[in-house]
Amino acid sequence: MAGSGAGASDEEVVLEIEHCIRIFKSGRVERYFGSDPVPPSTDAVTGVASKDHTISPEVAVRLYLPPVAATDGKKLPILVYFHGGGFVLHTAFNFVFHGYLTSLAARARAIVVSVDYRIAPEHPLPAAYDDSWEALSWVASHAPGGGAGGEEPWLAEHGDFSRLSLGGESAGANIAHHLAMRAGAEEGLLPHGARISGGIVLVHPYFLGHGKVPSEDSDPVMAENVVKMWRVVRPGTSGVDDPWINPLAAGAPPMEALACGRVLMCLAETDVCRDRGRAYCEGLRASGWAGEVEVLEVAGQGHCFHLGNFACDDAVRQDEVISRFLNL
Repeated sequence: MAGSGAGASDEEVVLEIEHCIRIFKSGRVERYFGSDPVPPSTDAVTGVASKDHTISPEVAVRLYLPPVAATDGKKLPILVYFHGGGFVLHTAFNFVFHGYLTSLAARARAIVVSVDYRIAPEHPLPAAYDDSWEALSWVASHAPGGGAGGEEPWLAEHGDFSRLSLGGESAGANIAHHLAMRAGAEEGLLPHGARISGGIVLVHPYFLGHGKVPSEDSDPVMAENVVKMWRVVRPGTSGVDDPWINPLAAGAPPMEALACGRVLMCLAETDVCRDRGRAYCEGLRASGWAGEVEVLEVAGQGHCFHLGNFACDDAVRQDEVISRFLNL
């Protein structure tokens, strides 16, 4: 009888998001979306080329390069991009991110390096942070001063390391923040003196915190799910004030150490995470950090709306703001 009870307990669902994922107490995972890769290609409409590179057994990236013939020999800004999915969903190589980043690379005239990191619960945090740092370090190894110029010619020959930015949406925005904090913790941590000289782009970031904020009332079920999700991806977490999910928590590293001079925060009016993003901006401004924060809020849209239709007017407007940010 005891064995039967244990088995039933193991099959308890600890997280379920309809049409996306179901995670059981046993660790078994059923994913219904986002895991199937599409191959790299050259896009017939935009001319953006893509290719994959394996950095290590754990980490791979997909690179996107706009047509260089149209750049008059000028080097291109570089965006190291981290996909979202609550740390439990997606591969960087699925059709959603492939289509979106092809479009963004074309609009921004930027090299995009999309990072495929390990996801939970099979690989709990900090695996995603460690993998993303490994990818960023690999990109930085192509900065001037690297001897042979690095192994990837798209970066070494066409990348402008004076405009190196990090970005992502949802969990990917969380990653971008923490990598910028890590880069700021110690001068020269990245290879060849590379710096996050362009800034960070935080799109609908996945942050939590103590107490309810008004935006979480817009979708109480999702607000509850993002808390459940955090406990799955970070076993043993102290909760919603864990510094990994709440940059404003009492024990979080001081935000004034953020290793960039500019932040673009993209918010959506009906996103449950909206007010956490607003609080991040307020906390950053109050921290003593010397940079500039730009905020774009899109009315009438929800969390990661742009991934559902990146050609809609609101998504295009958001990408135009991101593109200007990357090209400054």
